[in-house]
Amino acid sequence: MHTASAGNANDNRTALGIACGMGAGALWGLVFLAPELVRDFTPLQLAIGRYLAYGVIAATLIAPRWRGLAASISRRDWIALAWLSLAGNTLYYVLLSTAVQTGGIAMTSLVIGFLPVAVTIIGSRDHGAVPLAKLVPSLLLCAAGAMCIGWQAITAPASGDAGRQLVGLACAIGALMAWTAYAVGNARCLTRLDQVSIHDWNLLTGLVTGAQALFLIPVSLAFEPIRHAGIAWAQFAGVSVAVAVAASIMGNALWNRMSRLLPLTMVGQMILFETLFALLYGFLWEQRLPLPLEVAAFVLVVASVLSCIAAHRRHPRDAAPSQSVTGEQLA
Repeated sequence: MHTASAGNANDNRTALGIACGMGAGALWGLVFLAPELVRDFTPLQLAIGRYLAYGVIAATLIAPRWRGLAASISRRDWIALAWLSLAGNTLYYVLLSTAVQTGGIAMTSLVIGFLPVAVTIIGSRDHGAVPLAKLVPSLLLCAAGAMCIGWQAITAPASGDAGRQLVGLACAIGALMAWTAYAVGNARCLTRLDQVSIHDWNLLTGLVTGAQALFLIPVSLAFEPIRHAGIAWAQFAGVSVAVAVAASIMGNALWNRMSRLLPLTMVGQMILFETLFALLYGFLWEQRLPLPLEVAAFVLVVASVLSCIAAHRRHPRDAAPSQSVTGEQLA
């Protein structure tokens, strides 16, 4: 009876974690559209606008309980927040925006689509993780889906010259590396920090990222002169606030909750939802239906996630992915 109850509890954790992962992916996919909506602004300006808004919102929400929360954060935690904010927010978004503006949404989605492979391979070394051998079918399906998207991007008529495409590819690979480091580091921090709620960790991340954005303003002013009209700045502000609320506040909160519910090997697979939604939004933006290779990519990616879920259901977890998580910690 106890075994059956434990099994149901694990199933419920997994289902809730997957739902949170899907929600985060749907919100994060909007990030791929932002550079297209305000193409007149540089990637650095986009990052500053988004993360200044994120920081202001986070500071407002965290102010009432700042004193008690700050006392529970150690020097080690602040250092972790600093590098996680840089890798997963500031650096990632600058590289992603550059990749979208120079290489296009499809190519960028392809490279980011390999995030599950990188994170899953790293997570397979964690204690109690599903052995990598059992995840091979899922990883192969993921890689096949990403290759379908890549082949479509390569064979489609290029919108720019080869040099721009290479710059876009290099930035997308850089974004892949930055976000892989963030996904792994953030999941492990959430496992360690039982005294900090997911909501507060997200707000603290916003606070640190907002501070980093402030330091980038002089850099932007020095190399990127202000030359936009008032209406363009209004549109830029609207997009920045919308992305900050949807992706940084709501999307990060869902992702952090998922990170405490699922093992790291499964966390990696959830990143695929961002790729899927980014492609969907790209099709809507371009006002077209997906091509055969793109449909195949959708099918393969979904099959990859389902295969990963099946592998975790068959693998008895000796240890929960993040110890015991109370309702307060998930708030």
